[in-house]
Amino acid sequence: MSSKPLRADARRNRERILAAAEEVFARHGAAASTEDVAARAGVAIGTVFRHFPTKQDLLAAIVKDLLARLTAEVTQLASGDPATGLFTFFARVVEQAAAKTAVVELLARGGVPVGVADPVRGLRDAIGVLLEQARDAGAVGAEVRLDEVMALLTATAQGALQGGWDADLRGRTLEVIFAGLRP
Repeated sequence: MSSKPLRADARRNRERILAAAEEVFARHGAAASTEDVAARAGVAIGTVFRHFPTKQDLLAAIVKDLLARLTAEVTQLASGDPATGLFTFFARVVEQAAAKTAVVELLARGGVPVGVADPVRGLRDAIGVLLEQARDAGAVGAEVRLDEVMALLTATAQGALQGGWDADLRGRTLEVIFAGLRP
């Protein structure tokens, strides 16, 4: 795709395709086709391929969009209560994890899509700010490191993705993790 700005109709099509793809992959998993995405978005398959030549390109765009939303959420939480921001974000990610099953499946198969490393780093850095604020507020132990928080977040979200995690189990699991993070 060229670097010139998209026309308004092309931008709307791209947004519809991304929304449809996220929904289709969440519902049908990695087996979903780009034809399913085109049908859900109400566009021709050629329109999907003009924006996203491969399924991996589409996945990368979904992941970038998700990472941008998560980073914006972290940034918003960073301007709030420093004692609760990290815990609030952690709980939201785990709760929403099941809806992102197909994205995680596809990532596991193909690795991190091209162009997603920088947004991943940006999210990690933003979570680092929440961690630092929580430490400064005395809500998290001084010895807790960012790589540990990321490992716990990843593992817990992965567990929620596996299914069978009802709200009660999710809540109890988060209580255990949060107790371990606190001083």
